[in-house]
Amino acid sequence: MKKVSVITPIYNVEHFIAHCVVTLMQQTLDEVEYIFVNDATPDNSIRILKEALENFPEKLSQVKILTHEENQGLPAARNTGLKVATGKYIFHCDSDDFMEPDTLKVLYDTAEEQDADYVWCDYFIASTNDSQYKKQREYKNKDQALRGVLCGDMVYNVWNKLVRKDLYDNNDITFPAGHAMGEDMTMIMLLACASKVAFVHYGGYHYVTTNPMALTKKYSDDRSINDLKYNVQRTADFISKKFGDTYTYETNCFKLNLKWFFLAFSDKIKSYKLWYESFPEANQCIFRRNVSLRVKLVEWCASKRLFWLVKLHYLLVIKFFYTITGK
Repeated sequence: MKKVSVITPIYNVEHFIAHCVVTLMQQTLDEVEYIFVNDATPDNSIRILKEALENFPEKLSQVKILTHEENQGLPAARNTGLKVATGKYIFHCDSDDFMEPDTLKVLYDTAEEQDADYVWCDYFIASTNDSQYKKQREYKNKDQALRGVLCGDMVYNVWNKLVRKDLYDNNDITFPAGHAMGEDMTMIMLLACASKVAFVHYGGYHYVTTNPMALTKKYSDDRSINDLKYNVQRTADFISKKFGDTYTYETNCFKLNLKWFFLAFSDKIKSYKLWYESFPEANQCIFRRNVSLRVKLVEWCASKRLFWLVKLHYLLVIKFFYTITGK
């Protein structure tokens, strides 16, 4: 058994994969298994991947390259990697991102020293001209961490977490094949099954925002919206089945946070009606503690169907802000 299996899906990342591979091969932790999943990428990503690997002949025995004959999407690619992974822990690295050399060692050592089966860390958001350090919260136990992630105080992304593989296997948890938008919510389900959790104040992962093909940029089409709603409900149902009503308030906060982009990134009444019709039970949490007064007021207006005020917010605040900042 390897210490860690790193699963990296490959699709349309020819401008990023070489840097990603170098930072993976330079990891200081020994006994690591590197699993690359070619999700029928149409570009030169696989050729560049193999060329980059040739610079690390001593690591080739630790590498597996799996291939989908047809594109199946990011969740399915992660599942393909999970099926063959032999590591005690699983780490997901997106192929347009990169890592510090000690990332896996720091996370693995933390997991072993604290007997934790779910470990998270700080991270960087890397853009063309800037890199921002994002500190995550520390929680003493699974209950606090689960409440924190559901309320939006902690990110649920796959890429800053090391998870014991047994959490996947013993709880039949896989990624939602065919429902890519919001597939990271699977990490919340894994957290719900953890016995002991741990946090390490270390920014080892760099999340790159400059890839124009990144899935997270495609949130406006009907399929992405349906996928998002599917994954929100899937997560909420999992929590409810496991814990009953214990996390009802936090789950409603989670739903409300996730449907915010219907209001924040569109000037179309159709989107505002979609917010109104989606997860109406969550609206009781509009005045939750951890969001700005501006967000609360916009959501309150939407709950009263005052859509013209929501649109005014978009035009005067959101669109104006992005125009002057260039973001």
